[in-house]
Amino acid sequence: MLKAIVIDDEPIALEVVKNLSEKIPFINLAGCFTSAFEAMDYLRKEKVDLLFLDIKMPDISGIDFLKSLPDPPMVIFTTAYSEHAVQSFELDAIDYLLKPFSQARFLKACNKAIQQFELKKNMGSGGPATHPLFIKSGYEQIRVEPGDILYVESSGNYVQFVLEDRKILSRLTMAEAEALLPAAAFVRIHRSYIIAKQHVSKLDKNNIWIGKTELPVGPGYAHELEKLVKA
Repeated sequence: MLKAIVIDDEPIALEVVKNLSEKIPFINLAGCFTSAFEAMDYLRKEKVDLLFLDIKMPDISGIDFLKSLPDPPMVIFTTAYSEHAVQSFELDAIDYLLKPFSQARFLKACNKAIQQFELKKNMGSGGPATHPLFIKSGYEQIRVEPGDILYVESSGNYVQFVLEDRKILSRLTMAEAEALLPAAAFVRIHRSYIIAKQHVSKLDKNNIWIGKTELPVGPGYAHELEKLVKA
């Protein structure tokens, strides 16, 4: 569970983040602030894992606000302007959401945050790094361990996450699905398929097998086979 707050001088924008957060089971939105200085006072007293932060605010910019924090939490910038994207990532922002953003895009950013949180926690404890995903399917957010995913398949306006015992249908693009998955463990082999490297049982120049399931390698993805062989 991530304890989060949101800072935005527009009350409507606060309400949007509040409503989107309520649908994500691992986000605990503990506070909403229209004043960055009130939020700063809160952060002095309370430990927060994640900050949803607007950039253009009247008293202080979100960029300057973040720089002022001695021990800043993870941050996801929420803004109507794109010109600060490069600077935000130089500050190690988890993500940069351009308003208006959808539930799917918001979930993608939050999934990045929970993965980063779990990674740091496991590194600190000396345990194995596990990065659970929360995949939206219908009205549900389904927790999935990346290691349980065999492959992802495009299905019209949806993608299908294929596991050993079930399939999860989600209204995401392939690009969004690819962004959710750990890059070190998954590779895209076709415009319609992303596969888990650890579940590859066999391959040739045109196909890859996940167990007994044969999947095609797209013409533009042949170089990915070389990476698999070298790995």
